[in-house]
Amino acid sequence: MAAAPLTPLRVGLVGYGLAGSVFHAPLIAATPGMVLDTVVTSNEERQRQARAEFPDVRLAASADELWPRAGELDLIVIASPNKTHVPLARAALEAGLPVVVDKPVAGTAAEARSLAALAEERGLLLSVFQNRRWDNDFLTLRALLGTGELGEVQRFESRFERWRPRLKGGWRESGTPEEIGGLLYDLGSHVVDQALELFGPAVRVYAECDVRREGAEADDDTFIALTHANGVRSHLYMSATAAQLGPRFRVLGSRSGFVKYGLDPQEGALREGARPVAGQEWGAEPEAMWGRVGAGQSPLTGGGRPVPTVPGDYPAYYAEIATALRDGTPPPVTAEEAARALDVLEAARRSAREGVTVTLG
Repeated sequence: MAAAPLTPLRVGLVGYGLAGSVFHAPLIAATPGMVLDTVVTSNEERQRQARAEFPDVRLAASADELWPRAGELDLIVIASPNKTHVPLARAALEAGLPVVVDKPVAGTAAEARSLAALAEERGLLLSVFQNRRWDNDFLTLRALLGTGELGEVQRFESRFERWRPRLKGGWRESGTPEEIGGLLYDLGSHVVDQALELFGPAVRVYAECDVRREGAEADDDTFIALTHANGVRSHLYMSATAAQLGPRFRVLGSRSGFVKYGLDPQEGALREGARPVAGQEWGAEPEAMWGRVGAGQSPLTGGGRPVPTVPGDYPAYYAEIATALRDGTPPPVTAEEAARALDVLEAARRSAREGVTVTLG
């Protein structure tokens, strides 16, 4: 006899701005065994957008409307502004609901660990959405490191640079501390997480955080240097003011190096309305964008060997969340991993403010 189909996991999504509408909602809806049950937003235009994109979705104006319905839901996803992450995650956990929180999970590592302790006490899943672990370039580099072709990695350069000379407005560009805005906590959450995933814990942190654009309040041009416990040095660049974009990755090893330009295409595809469908190509990029491996040569002049890019796979995150909820396996990103990244970001903020190198315990 065929196995009976599993009852879909019902998801409540809090927030329908960029993170909620472009990333979370489409990926949840595309995940087998998950259904987007409720979208929480008080913005009437976003409510109309959610209903147009997901006709069967229920709407709520406040997350407080979800907690009395906790028995009807299997997961809460928090994609609201950064300052709301901790109180909303705590409220969801106290209501007995597993939680996924968009990065950064909190403003401090202590807050992240407090949430993790609450989740453990309640026996509930708590995960952080670090989709950049499923970027095509990151997956390609991880596979390449596994072959040993680069030898002993000495330096890892990671750039997330954009040319946005004019402010867009909104809380992400606010300098008010409680907003947790600026590139250090926005893009920095991604590049630090990737560096720690690839090369392990950091023991020293140095950072420079600058406010370049006229009228800007939060850092928009930031650099972090990490020394990992294994001796690898990571140089991480985040900028909204880069008039010329550098390589996304440059990795220098004792045998050869790897250089990769361009951003993973998944975000652009999701913004344009494309949706991942099982059995159809997703996250692939043309051969012209492949990175190159070599020694003593420039990839810009065709030097080195082209390395086929592993297709990006954002859908894998929620597929693993579904498995974790059903089988009790660890989530794809843990709150403790997010807390370790926040240890680094807090050290970077102190380093930039005081002009010192910070040693981590």
